[in-house]
Amino acid sequence: MTPSSAIWTPRILSILRIVSGYLLIAHGTTKILSIPATQMSGVPIASMYGASGLIELIFGALLVIGLFTQFAAFIASGFTAAAYFIGHVAPKGHLLSPLLNGGELAVLFCFVFLFIAFAGGGPWSVDALRKKSV
Repeated sequence: MTPSSAIWTPRILSILRIVSGYLLIAHGTTKILSIPATQMSGVPIASMYGASGLIELIFGALLVIGLFTQFAAFIASGFTAAAYFIGHVAPKGHLLSPLLNGGELAVLFCFVFLFIAFAGGGPWSVDALRKKSV
């Protein structure tokens, strides 16, 4: 590892966590708050889509700020894996072809969050601040 990559790798991990958490929040805000308004907006909270919107909002926010990062990322990884199977494979088939069932984003989210669950939140996180103060 070069000296510059040793410096930047942890910071890029933080950026990956922040951006992927923000994108997860965006899925929740459209479902729960209708911001932005999409075809998924305005779902009843007591529905499967409403529950998924709450999960996206809560765990996305935890990931953005980097609080309980590894736990939040692990839950988000499992959630997006379930979303792939329930929302893409079950209705459309093509288990091994996300391109055909429209599940590319769910698969990518799943593995990004799985990586973050093991790697942690990086230096720009509430978790890192909490470790420094102990």
